[in-house]
Amino acid sequence: MRTTITARHCEVSGELQERARVVLGRLANHVSGAVTGRVTFDVGPIHQTAEIRLHAGRDREYVATAEATDHRTALDRAERKLRRQVEKGSVKPNGRRPRTGRRSS
Repeated sequence: MRTTITARHCEVSGELQERARVVLGRLANHVSGAVTGRVTFDVGPIHQTAEIRLHAGRDREYVATAEATDHRTALDRAERKLRRQVEKGSVKPNGRRPRTGRRSS
């Protein structure tokens, strides 16, 4: 899996970059066919944010963003959000879930 760590308007320590790689590795283990993973750290006026994007091929992309007072906490929150998406099977960019075979009338 190709991994990209990006920092906008801030500096990110090597320890936090390694933590982001570990988080992406854990999430990739739950998604079959994970192709790329990207973590973007940003600083806002009040909070620091972390965004995780996991591209799993065939137009499946999982995205989670979280805010906190520090980047590590934001990364952990975004990981929890993305893990829920993976477990549910919800997919971006069109926002539709895969069909389950059940139709409503």
